[in-house]
Formats: sequence, structure tokens, C-alpha cells
Amino acid sequence: MLGMALAAIDGTIVSTAVPQIVGDLGGFAVFSWLFSGYLLAVTVTLPVYGKLSDTFGRKPVLIAGIILFLVGSLLCALAWNMGALIAFRIVQGLGGGALQGTVQTIAADLYPLKERPRIQAKLSTVWATSAVAGPVVGGLLAGYADWRWIFLINLPVGAIALWLVVRHLHEPARPRPKTRPRIDWAGALAVFATGTLLLTALVQGGVAWPWLSAPSLGLFAASAALAALTVVIERRAAEPIIPGWVWRRRTIASVNLALGAMGLLMVAPTVFLPTYAQSVLGLGPIAAGFVLSVMTLSWPVSAALSDRVYNRIGFRLTAIIGMSAALLVLLAFPLLPYPGEPWQPALIMLLLGAALGLFQLPLIVGVQSTVGWAERGTTTASVLFCRQVGQSVGAAVFGAVANGVLAARLLDAPAPGLPGDLDAVAHTLEDPGALSAAATDHLRRAVDAAVDHVYIGAAGAAALALLALVVLAPRRFPVITEPEDRRP
Repeated sequence: MLGMALAAIDGTIVSTAVPQIVGDLGGFAVFSWLFSGYLLAVTVTLPVYGKLSDTFGRKPVLIAGIILFLVGSLLCALAWNMGALIAFRIVQGLGGGALQGTVQTIAADLYPLKERPRIQAKLSTVWATSAVAGPVVGGLLAGYADWRWIFLINLPVGAIALWLVVRHLHEPARPRPKTRPRIDWAGALAVFATGTLLLTALVQGGVAWPWLSAPSLGLFAASAALAALTVVIERRAAEPIIPGWVWRRRTIASVNLALGAMGLLMVAPTVFLPTYAQSVLGLGPIAAGFVLSVMTLSWPVSAALSDRVYNRIGFRLTAIIGMSAALLVLLAFPLLPYPGEPWQPALIMLLLGAALGLFQLPLIVGVQSTVGWAERGTTTASVLFCRQVGQSVGAAVFGAVANGVLAARLLDAPAPGLPGDLDAVAHTLEDPGALSAAATDHLRRAVDAAVDHVYIGAAGAAALALLALVVLAPRRFPVITEPEDRRP
């Protein structure tokens, strides 16, 4: 849980200190890469670490990930300009990829099927606590100490986690392979390069350059070519990083697609709800954060109780019920009155967290239970990789949807020269004296309409997740029971 906390709190604690970081180091035009670079590194390394943990064991991969994350944190604290800080954030992300995938795999190794909901719920509380505590701790450190302490605080936490893992995690002896394990370095490099180009195109498209511009089209074309090359390399490799069975087995393929769709829909609350709370409801940043954070209260509780459901009706049907409820909740958001009260979207988020807890945990526990130790790391990494890619695709698609709706609503604006994208509108509304009352109301209604369309799109992503489960997933997951003496 301490190792997971390093990765969980990272994004929220850094986001609150961006003004201080930019004021000290400059580089306002590229500061978004503090988050994009980290996300890229985490996402593209997940499959690599998953395969390495299946080959060499979880413990060495987790130790390497913690060390790499701490080295990146120390370097971030010593950064002398924005370029150096972005580079060191990527180093942090290289360690974060090992933390996210390996911790989830170890949880499945350590606990039998009946106990996994309990430990997975505890891991979920790490993310919930981080969502609430991260902005508060980051704001306090940036405001009363120095933004560099945001990275230095990782060192003692990581040191304790490292000591506990080295001292207390003991993996059982596994039969030695008859042949020496061969690492698919070519496949790892191809996966890394493909993911980097694709995610760069998704993250920067419509932001740094237009979607139909030469950089955007070039990146998508290059990522498609590299994806084809990756398939060729992986088919020829003796020990591929992403083996073909990940997509040939119905259970794993359906869970990958369903959680990819969940990553897509998660963009609506995590990215657009804070903007809605501040621009439409007129809340401050902290209050807007709490409207979102109520989702992290119901999610772990629902996840912890999900075993009482899936033990009776199965993993697939439990997940279908959870996502069906999430679909209805997402469709309810556009029905909220304008401007409404803060408790209304907070209630929506509370219900959404409960629904998604009932959806995600049964799928992760279920798919991990269908494979043995030697395939669990790769399987877990593929699930998390698809979820991360879904979030990147969602940010790009829903960002385009929101800005398109906003531009259409501003065609008949009562005042000329109003901003045309969501971020600029949010900044304009922070200064109430800058616009007339009519122009301010028009902007607020435009933001309300844009976020409503995003939630409708998120409901469409929920429908895709349901389709993947109904069409592809088997009625009963083929669970494998490992002997107790094979557990760490």
C-alpha cells in the first residue's frame, strides 16, 4: 500500500503546485508535459514490467520500480528549469509503471480468491485517500514551504516501502526453466515507441496543434506503422512482451475492452467535473475538488462488498449490473437543473463511484483468477494498459466534443471576443468583473451544455463496456485454483 501510495498521490499533489513551479522555473507553454510525460512513461512501460514480473518474479521488479521512482523524485526536486523537470518526471513515470502493475499482481499472488476483495478494497482506499489528501498536502507545501518538497516527501515514504518489501515479501521458489529466459528487447522497444507516439498524438492533438495538422497526422501514421511492426516482432519472438493469448482468450480480451471503455468514461468526472463545478456552480478549487472526491468514498465500499454479489451470480453478471447502473447515472447528469446546487453533482458522483466499484473490482479479480502465476503479471498489465489508453483516448475525444459544443454555443454570444475553448472560458469566469452579467451567464450556460455532452459521450462509453461483456465475455470465468503452498 505504501508503494501504491507513491504512484497514487503523485498526480494530485503536483497539480496544486503548478503556479509556484511555473513562477520559479518558467516554461508555462510546456508545463502540461509535467503530467503528459509522466502518463506516457507509466502507460507504455506497463506491458514491459508485466512480462518481466512473470519472468523474474514480482519482488525484483517492484524493488526496481520503487528505486527508480525515488531517483526520479530526487532529481525533480533538484530540477533547474522546466525542461529538466519534465525529463525527471518521465524518470518518475518509468518507476510508476512498475508500481501500478506489480502491486496489483502481488495482491492476487498473496491472497486466495475469497480474500482478494478485501485487499483490493484496501488498495482502493489508497487512491481515495490520495485524491483527497493530495491537493491539500500539495497546496500546503507549495504555499508555506517550497514546491520541491512535493517531490522530496516521496523519499521517506518510498524508503519505508522499500525496506518493508525487501524484508517481508518472500516469494515461493518456482521451478527453474529448462532454458534461460530471453527478454524480448526488440518487442519492448517497439511497444514503448508505439505507445509513446500514439499517446503523444492523443495528448497534444487539439492542444499544441490542430487535429488535422501535419504533426498530428504524422504522429498517427507513424504510430500505426510502428503498431504493425510491433505485431510482426511479437509474433516472431520466443517470449513476447505482449503475447497473442492476451487477445485470443475471450475472458482477457473482453475485460481489456471493458476496462478500456471505463478509462474512456472516467475522463468525464475527473477532467470536466471540476471545470463544471467552478465555472457553472461558482465554487472555488477546493470545494470543486470535494464534489469530485465523494466518488472516491463510495468506490472502495462498493468494491469491498462486491464479493457478496459475484460469489452468488458470477463476475460477468456483477460487472454488467455495475456498468448498467453507471450508464443510468451518467445519463442523469445532463438532467441536472441550471445552475443547480453543489449537492446534486456530488450525489451523482457518489452513485457513480458505487456503480464503478461494483464493475471494476470483479473484472480485475476475475481475470487474475483465470491465469496461473506465470501469466498473471502480463494479464494484469494488459488490463491496466488498456484502461490507461482509454483515458488518453477519452481526454482527446471528449476535449474535442466539449470545445466543439462550446464554439457552437458562442456563435450567438451577447458580447464579441469571448474565448473559444473550455480552459480559456474557465479562466475568464474566474474574474467576475471582466464580463457583463449577460455575457457571464451565456458563458456559464455554454460550459454547462459542453459538459452535458461529455457526460452523454461517457454514457456511450459505458454502453461499449456493456457490449464487450455481453458479446465477448463467457458466462462463467474459467477460474484456476492455485494450491496454498504456492502462495508467497
